[in-house]
Amino acid sequence: MTDAARPSLTPPPEAVAPVRHPEAPAPGELIGSHYDFCFACGPAQPSGLHLEARAGEGVEIFAEFTVAPTHQGGPGLAHGGVLVTAMDDALGTLNWLLHTASVTARLETDFRRPVPVDSTLYLHTWVEAVAGRKIYCSGEARLDAPDGPVALTARALFIQVALEHFVNHGRPEDIKAAMDNPDLHKRVRAFEVNP
Repeated sequence: MTDAARPSLTPPPEAVAPVRHPEAPAPGELIGSHYDFCFACGPAQPSGLHLEARAGEGVEIFAEFTVAPTHQGGPGLAHGGVLVTAMDDALGTLNWLLHTASVTARLETDFRRPVPVDSTLYLHTWVEAVAGRKIYCSGEARLDAPDGPVALTARALFIQVALEHFVNHGRPEDIKAAMDNPDLHKRVRAFEVNP
């Protein structure tokens, strides 16, 4: 794909400021896993990241996870793909503040420093603008403290989609299990994901 064919990460002039949904979680409120089997935030994944996210002010999320030995790439260091997964999930969790489902269209990440195993990564993500179905987001991850050294930064473009996107493209048995969940809140949240 040429650079001209890639979707831009820069909001167009007609983009508007994001508006936090009136029913979004309150600032500081824990935002639970959208799906128990999500690798990034799901509690049912034994080797998952178990990312925990909280709503911030406006349209921003604060999340964290501790790098486990199962997350390493090079000896003693977090795998870069795991770090991108954490960032993607933290960016995707912004959807809950907008009360929309969307998918990652493009994610660009810059690695600033190595992230050792057993360290905690503090992620801060925010929506910069919205243009039609496009949501422009950014984020940063800091090492071992919310004000620690920056380990990675990211910019992303998410596209709002209907529930049918997941129903039409997901593995049927997983879709059925999510749809059969008697907890309506968890059933709806299962599809607020960013594949």
